[in-house]
Amino acid sequence: MAARDFGEVAERLRRSTVQVSMPGSRPGSGSGVIWTADGLIITNAHVARADRARVELWDGREFEAGITARDARRDLAALRISERDLPAAVPGDSASLRPGELVLAVGNPLGFIGALTTGVVHALGPIRGIGRQPWVQAAVRLAPGNSGGPLANARGQVIGVNTMIAGGGLALAVPSNAIADFLRRGANRPALGVTVRPVPLDDRGSIALVVLEVAPQGPGAAASILLGDLLLGANGKRFRDVDDLADAIDTAVGGVLTLQFARGDHRKTREVVVRFEAGSAEAA
Repeated sequence: MAARDFGEVAERLRRSTVQVSMPGSRPGSGSGVIWTADGLIITNAHVARADRARVELWDGREFEAGITARDARRDLAALRISERDLPAAVPGDSASLRPGELVLAVGNPLGFIGALTTGVVHALGPIRGIGRQPWVQAAVRLAPGNSGGPLANARGQVIGVNTMIAGGGLALAVPSNAIADFLRRGANRPALGVTVRPVPLDDRGSIALVVLEVAPQGPGAAASILLGDLLLGANGKRFRDVDDLADAIDTAVGGVLTLQFARGDHRKTREVVVRFEAGSAEAA
């Protein structure tokens, strides 16, 4: 690719990348991708943590955005602003990626607007220890503020949304095909409203999920789940994978989930009943 062509691809990506911040947060706390010209923006669920957000375009214009869908399991959120004729990104087919392929990441890390980094695809697939969902794994340097920004191929097609850094410094991005599935579903999945990290529990393959954050208005908070609790299982089945919790929530009969957890000295297992009804939950 000629230097001029590369520059044009990079500039188009910058114009399709926005800053996303929540009320009360510092400016430019995350990034997003203009997905359609009529105001649909994709970012990470951990960036869009509230019902409303502030979006700043490449030219400095600012808009209030509403969160139209969230999927905490896939770490995706859809926002919409009241504006037309926006410079939308061109989605690509993440399934066509091959190791060694050149990729570009754009975001707003550490206050640097429209920062561009380049690297290569390392792999496409699940990451051991963080669930069964596939990720685009790329040797690209990311920093706080890159979350929610585009990962594109050399033609400028967006093949993922940057999400986090894994062990060894690899960048992980939600594949564009998973984003297409998210948009087709449309409706929000039920969520417990907690951020967790898996830790080994025993030598039989069981894990515990350490609660790192609890959303104040979420079902987990209403069910008295606290920071530091160890989630052990749901509906009588121990967790063996981080996605087991999401699977249990998705298949909760009647919107009711029985959750086993440990607190304090971790020697006594406790139990709560979580109800995913009208945004509320009850403990029992």
